[in-house]
Amino acid sequence: MSLPAFYESAPRIVMRDALAETLGAAEGGLIEYGYADAVRLAGHSCPTVAGAWLMARAAVRALYPDAVGERGAIAVTMSAPEDEGTTGVIAQVFTLVTGAAANNGFHGIAGRFVRDGLLAYGSGDSDSIASFRRVDTGATVDVAMDLSAVQPAPLMRVLMQRALAPDATAVERKTFADVWQERVRRLLHEHADDANTIRVTHRA
Repeated sequence: MSLPAFYESAPRIVMRDALAETLGAAEGGLIEYGYADAVRLAGHSCPTVAGAWLMARAAVRALYPDAVGERGAIAVTMSAPEDEGTTGVIAQVFTLVTGAAANNGFHGIAGRFVRDGLLAYGSGDSDSIASFRRVDTGATVDVAMDLSAVQPAPLMRVLMQRALAPDATAVERKTFADVWQERVRRLLHEHADDANTIRVTHRA
């Protein structure tokens, strides 16, 4: 799987996973994730996947400002139902980073390292996409994204129509793909720390 070079230089996320440490999967439990991991999980790269990646990064940084985030110790609640829009795609990226899973998650070992039940859907909070809560302290942040500063290219719709046409040429398909990924690149590299694009709000 050959990936665009800019994935490698996109912001990365380091988490400490106590389960990984206990089972010898990662020294010190430290696991570094890159945007390419989210792409491999989703099977594609788009502004939604990139935005989910940046929201997860921002939430973890807000909850653990002076320490490495603890994977498996963060509960995530999505605002929308699981089957609404891109909610499921975003939640999968959140699970990758935090370990939070719904009822199909890891049940733990001797009462420790439990992951199932840490992901929930349908809180109904229309002002955010999800909330992230530290299980140990209860500290909670809401996350949302506004992609208005990262508009699609003017010809994106036309290029997509041509790329999806049965008689599309290789050049047309590549042109669309390049333009599509350029928007993703801009989001990851130019707006990763833009508080107006990736929004994090601490709950009182």
